[in-house]
Amino acid sequence: MDRAFWLTEPGHGEIRPVELPAPGPDDVLVRTLYSGVSRGTEALVFRGGVPASQHDVMRAPFQEGDFPAPVKYGYLNVGVVEEGPAQLRGRTVFCLYPHQTRYVVPARAVTVVPAAVPAARAILAGTVETAVNAVWDAAPLVGDRIAVVGAGMVGASVAAVLASFPAARVQLVDVDPARAAVADALGVGFATPETALDGCDLVVHASASEAGLQTSLELLAAEGTVVELSWYGDRRVSVPLGEWFHSRRLTLRASQVGMVSPAQRGRRGYAERLAVALDLLADPAFDALVTGACAFDELPVALPRLISDEPSALCLRVTYDST
Repeated sequence: MDRAFWLTEPGHGEIRPVELPAPGPDDVLVRTLYSGVSRGTEALVFRGGVPASQHDVMRAPFQEGDFPAPVKYGYLNVGVVEEGPAQLRGRTVFCLYPHQTRYVVPARAVTVVPAAVPAARAILAGTVETAVNAVWDAAPLVGDRIAVVGAGMVGASVAAVLASFPAARVQLVDVDPARAAVADALGVGFATPETALDGCDLVVHASASEAGLQTSLELLAAEGTVVELSWYGDRRVSVPLGEWFHSRRLTLRASQVGMVSPAQRGRRGYAERLAVALDLLADPAFDALVTGACAFDELPVALPRLISDEPSALCLRVTYDST
């Protein structure tokens, strides 16, 4: 019998049996190798923090149940195709699927993982896709002075994508000094909010905190832009639109992965954006974003601990018996 992780009520989860449907001619049956837990979005879901107005917007592609609970939620899954079209059988694929031992989805819902990308790293594809979209939205220029505020999974992924941008000064900013090791692994600078270099042309904010948003605006040079990637859920934040906001003619702009950036829309679709993210994951520097691991059976205990007791955690890699 196959099994899946369900959030039974805010703060509590359990593993439940699943009966799979028979695959149709255009479906694939995937055996999960790894799934990933992002401390950002999944923490919000786990604590029941998705506001009612956003229940439809926040639905994962293969979510079952409804917010706040019971709900089967997740979107970072890598597995092997056991049944399906001949060109996919035996291939390692990424899918926006929750934490489950095996599953059946339309073949168009999976993306083949390139041979250069280890399956254990490919769980980051969904997060790196968010980062790709953010960089498309931000449209940095050669030689820009850039800060990424918030060194969580999304912020660190953005910094990694920007690390090789020509002649740019890229700095990852976080309140936790331990994140300096992540920045070093990604090949970018690191600073706390107190030591961060200002005069930035561009700041990407991903800390999901009011203080981080204020820091982001403070770091901008005249006519600079903050690209807001944070998802605050049901929390209200104050935006400091006094002080330098008007006199420096600053810009605050939203970015969200639900739609392809206008900078590429019409030329790139969702599948092409995900393919770009998977190609980027050939770089072993991204391994720095995975800071913990647990077995699938341990998820009901490991997930609350990740969210509550380990503020330095980034991505938790979940391993399955089939690995």
